[in-house]
Amino acid sequence: MSDRHSTVPESEKVVIVEDDRTSMVRDALHRAFLDHLAYMRGRQLESATSLDRLHALSFVVRDRLMARWAATRKKLNSEKKKRVYYLSAEFLLGRLLASNLHALGLYDEMRSILAELKVDLSDLVEKEPDAGLGNGGLGRLAACFLDSMATLGLNGYGYGIRYEFGIFEQAFKNGWQHEKPDEWLRFGNPWEIVRPEHTVEVNFYGRCVESADRAGRFNVQWVDTQKVLGVPYDTLVAGYGNGMVNTLRLWQARSSNEFDFGLFNDGDYVRAVEDKTSSEVISKVLYPNDHNQAGRELRLKQEYFFVACAVHDIVRRHFKRGGIAHDFAKRNAIQLNDTHPAIAVAELMRVLIDEHHIPWDAAWEITVATFGYTNHTLLAEALEKWSVALFERLLPRHLQIIYEVNRRFLRQVSIRFPGDEARLRRMSLIEEGTERKVRMAYLAVVGSHQVNGVAALHTRLLKETVLSDFAEYDPEKFSNKTNGVTPRRWIRQCNPRLASMLTELVGPGWETDLDRLRELEKHADDDQVIDRLAAIKRANKSDFSNYCAETYEHKLDPNTLFDVQIKRLHEYKRQLLNALHIVRLYLDIKRDPRSVQAPRTFLFGAKAAPGYKSAKLIIKLINSIASVIGQDSSVKGLLDVFFVPNYRVSLAERMIPASDLSEQISTAGKEASGTGNMKFAMNGALTIGTLDGANIEIREAVGAENFFLFGLTADEVTARLANGYQPRAIYESNERLREVLDLIASGFFEPENRTVFRPLVDDLLARDPYMLLADFDAYVSCQQAVSERYQDTRGWHRMALRNIAKMGPFSSDRTIYEYAHEIWGAL
Repeated sequence: MSDRHSTVPESEKVVIVEDDRTSMVRDALHRAFLDHLAYMRGRQLESATSLDRLHALSFVVRDRLMARWAATRKKLNSEKKKRVYYLSAEFLLGRLLASNLHALGLYDEMRSILAELKVDLSDLVEKEPDAGLGNGGLGRLAACFLDSMATLGLNGYGYGIRYEFGIFEQAFKNGWQHEKPDEWLRFGNPWEIVRPEHTVEVNFYGRCVESADRAGRFNVQWVDTQKVLGVPYDTLVAGYGNGMVNTLRLWQARSSNEFDFGLFNDGDYVRAVEDKTSSEVISKVLYPNDHNQAGRELRLKQEYFFVACAVHDIVRRHFKRGGIAHDFAKRNAIQLNDTHPAIAVAELMRVLIDEHHIPWDAAWEITVATFGYTNHTLLAEALEKWSVALFERLLPRHLQIIYEVNRRFLRQVSIRFPGDEARLRRMSLIEEGTERKVRMAYLAVVGSHQVNGVAALHTRLLKETVLSDFAEYDPEKFSNKTNGVTPRRWIRQCNPRLASMLTELVGPGWETDLDRLRELEKHADDDQVIDRLAAIKRANKSDFSNYCAETYEHKLDPNTLFDVQIKRLHEYKRQLLNALHIVRLYLDIKRDPRSVQAPRTFLFGAKAAPGYKSAKLIIKLINSIASVIGQDSSVKGLLDVFFVPNYRVSLAERMIPASDLSEQISTAGKEASGTGNMKFAMNGALTIGTLDGANIEIREAVGAENFFLFGLTADEVTARLANGYQPRAIYESNERLREVLDLIASGFFEPENRTVFRPLVDDLLARDPYMLLADFDAYVSCQQAVSERYQDTRGWHRMALRNIAKMGPFSSDRTIYEYAHEIWGAL
């Protein structure tokens, strides 16, 4: 077993001294559940509601985590292990009850105990709300990374925002997406512990006053600021089976002046709480719409708020534990999860210079040695830029620091490349133009000692395109760390049938050493094993079909091929290409029902950002196509389409084990990595995809013969665009494509509003920036190959087994081991 797969050696595991409050013995667990019902919820078993029982069980688990957390802190503090801090605007945790029970090895025991009490553990798990504190892959990746840090025994912390309302709840009305607040805290959160003693004061606005002290040293004071309080809430993050428990600290905004008694007594009740309202909106909602000035200001406030709280907490902890300024980077590593927390570079500089009076050069050396930056996108829209005017008003001291960082950095660039003014403009942290802007991604690059992409192709394109000048200037700074996902949640928890089979075939321990799944290959020619894998898939499909019937009154046919695309709705992810293929398939079936080789059920799950009109129109189109197909009896049993509403982590845990085909069809060069592709393959779904993101590495791992490949490569996409891409010419020369687009444009799928989808078609014909028309024929042909292959049941599941067997490199444990070894120096 390689080092990266080790959790914690037996000799180093946290020692647990059990008492009746923390005992893992059956009788004590039974008693603890009833005690928490009685003393935490004020209920007897007979009168307890589902919520009472859920919270009582959560407290039973939390007690045991708390004991391990305390022992973990004591042990790590005595060892002075390097602390790793993961700063992320998103943590898409999902439900915690089942994952914590699995981590403690208590899931089966508690299920049995509760069954004796006539309580169904599965029902309680379903009652827990998803902690939807993320928008998609970025937030879910952060959650997987915290899991792996604890499982690998790292001294890890996560920092983010305790959003009162997470990612919105999605509902469909006449096929259109409608958003409702995600009130995940409505009934309380038994997993969190508030820490008001560590409240942080965060400053905004104000002005800077420059002066010199008695020794003649330059000083800056940031004065006349508006103050907001950051109150920390801790969530415990359990390692799997090793007694290790780390901390996710989320910050809630509170007013420093919650109530103006004078205004209230004067009858001005609204203004009396105005400061409270304006302060607390900072942590009110995940990603406010930033299509207006107020929204942009709130976004920047959010980013600085949690970063300021985190940096304060990190610095406080360092000095409390006896650290000195000049060993800060040796004892602390801070990783920026994408560009949202990039302001942390300027904030740490401010704290070191203004509050701890460290000279600039020493402070900068500490800062760069402390930070690492993970870039997650090549899309310009996600490489954040903030107007200088907004920065100057909201964070004047930080703008001063950024200016000075930029001045010194550009001086070094000019020495390296004398006379290259164009290069200086390209690499400047300040973008000149009609509106001057701060380039936050550049700040993160300059202020970090390591910059990484998240898949081999993404890292190459990062160095060749958006950060090419920086890669040329300092090539050793750049590396790749391909993303991964935790097999604890994404196999062990969500697919217990498959997990049991894996344990039988390769033995226990694969959950923390996923490379052991390679042993499955020796069973690839064993028909009994293949048939069992097929039966597991069929049972999972039946489960999801029953769930859809009960929840949405939509019965799926588990005998059909489940073709699934679940991910954030964005045009580059090409849900629209999937829809075009469905229309093509529908037309073919209408002409000749005998042409169907493999009846299909197309399943979608996605949320579109509330202000993203094109994405919301694509959702409407897919729902309209689903409605027409659902009403057409001539295709019944051959073709079905269902857009599952309110996609979230717990829904993914149901859909992924039930999937036959995984749609990973983004335009080549646009998807940084993708992690859904890994989750599907781990659960025995085959991939249809482009050479994009981690698809490339998955295909290399599983073998080209076990992957359905289509489409242009990233280099071919670039070349086509450079040579003047003409999508209308493709439309005019391709009768099968033209028939599809004309049908959509005609209003066939929405007869009461016949022009509603015309903008989608017009944009494809005029621009098609994500090359749907260029890849259409290849995609349709590849889907035909899928249908042909699916008819051979054993052959299909043999391919699935080989996919599962080669998923070892895509565990987040491998990713975190590489971060810890190569970036953080924490092993």
